[in-house]
Amino acid sequence: MANAMLIGATTFFLAGCKPAQQVAPEAAAAAAVANAASTENQQVAETVLGKQAEIVAHGDLALNGSEQLLVVNRFGKGDAGPGSPIFVTRAVIVEKNNDRWAEVLRCDDHLKNPRGYLGGSPVSPVTGWRLELKQDADQGIELRFTPAESVQETSPGAPMTGRRTIAVRWNKKAKRYQSLDQSHREYLGDVPTLETPQSILK
Repeated sequence: MANAMLIGATTFFLAGCKPAQQVAPEAAAAAAVANAASTENQQVAETVLGKQAEIVAHGDLALNGSEQLLVVNRFGKGDAGPGSPIFVTRAVIVEKNNDRWAEVLRCDDHLKNPRGYLGGSPVSPVTGWRLELKQDADQGIELRFTPAESVQETSPGAPMTGRRTIAVRWNKKAKRYQSLDQSHREYLGDVPTLETPQSILK
């Protein structure tokens, strides 16, 4: 009787361990996939912005069903925490479609999408930008660019002088990132060159 109880207990113990042995390979496989994706993302980031590239946001940023990476080159001090503005010399959003990555937004001296310069872009080159990110459950990510030289850095939340902030969001109808007007209700059209009057900030 004692032997039967011992065998029963041993069988129960082994049966209890079996599911844990099955979960381990699945967890390892998931971790391997995540690591591979992370490696690929970093390679893509370095391809577009070099070794100093940093991914600050990734996923379905535009809520258009495609994976996107927001890659930046920072300058100055790091941000104070999640949601804080960051200072960048360049920023790029790349999108993955059919296993291929393509730029859908570039911020360097100017703000551009694949069709041209964003409406509201400064005519003169900008050497650095203050970038704020805002995630909306319905609209996706919104990027707010302000020329860094027009920002007073005297204290957190200090007022900005000079040129206004340019808000950029994915336009679902046009299927690309575009700048918003000051009411945040309408998108501004793309412009082929920066000499056109509508591109000059007022």
